[in-house]
Amino acid sequence: MDAIAFPAAPDLAAEARAWFAHIGVERRMSPKTVEAYGRDLRQFLTFLTEHNGALPGCASFTSLKPTDIRAFMARRRNEGIESRSLMRILSGIRSFARHLEREGKAKVSAFSAVRTPKIARSLPKPLAAEAARRVTQTDTRAGEEREPWVLARDAAVLALLYGAGLRISEALGITRAAAPVGEIDAVTVLGKGGKQRAAPVIAPVRRAVEDYLALCPYVLKPDGPLFVGQKGGPLSSRIIQLAMQRLRGALGLPDTATPHALRHSFATHLLGNGGDLRTIQELLGHASLSTTQIYTAVDSARLLAAYRAAHPRGR
Repeated sequence: MDAIAFPAAPDLAAEARAWFAHIGVERRMSPKTVEAYGRDLRQFLTFLTEHNGALPGCASFTSLKPTDIRAFMARRRNEGIESRSLMRILSGIRSFARHLEREGKAKVSAFSAVRTPKIARSLPKPLAAEAARRVTQTDTRAGEEREPWVLARDAAVLALLYGAGLRISEALGITRAAAPVGEIDAVTVLGKGGKQRAAPVIAPVRRAVEDYLALCPYVLKPDGPLFVGQKGGPLSSRIIQLAMQRLRGALGLPDTATPHALRHSFATHLLGNGGDLRTIQELLGHASLSTTQIYTAVDSARLLAAYRAAHPRGR
């Protein structure tokens, strides 16, 4: 951590390194979030250096004004950064400011006067049930010039996304020893923030994994990845994204039909068939029920569309 350079006076740079170490180890944030937070703080400190003509120290950080923070956010927006990323940027800098206050180094009140960027909440776009099933079937891509084991592998990964509600990273993180095959009807995955959860795996999905393993030309190590690439190494998520892209063309699906849309489909179809919202929350690994509740809006929109199409007064 000490090797990371922050453009600041020695006292503030030392606190920045201590904060960075704290969020990386004690807060158990994902490595990508930690990396992004560190990058955001470096950019903010660089901006302050240009803005004030000197490296910022603890004292100058204390004297920050809301206009300084808004000017930085405005610059980032002008550089094409969207609201969701701006919200993360502000969250990271606020985290550092709270660290300074906890350590008694500086009290930064300017952030309380800066509003968090608003994000237009778009509804998830699930696939229709039949389209989701077709996506997870090997024979849908039978005309492609690809080895049968590769087609079976892609189908098994996609089946886990739709049949168990996994993220790509979660599916690709499964080891051979933990493969859901035979009587093993659940898999433990590592989700966001390093949180583990057990995901039930239904029989058709287990069969898809078994079909892949029967065709796979490599001897897979028990503690190695279940899904491997053409040369036997870990499978890249990009390969699954490309497979889904081909399936969109074959099935005439919209661009919103991504691998992650299969996870949305899992939740929406469960809810539409009477699934309990709390249970779906646990299956998806959502920390907050409010995150899962967005699927009620998706289901309501679907029902309203069906009503308008079917009701005599709606045509």
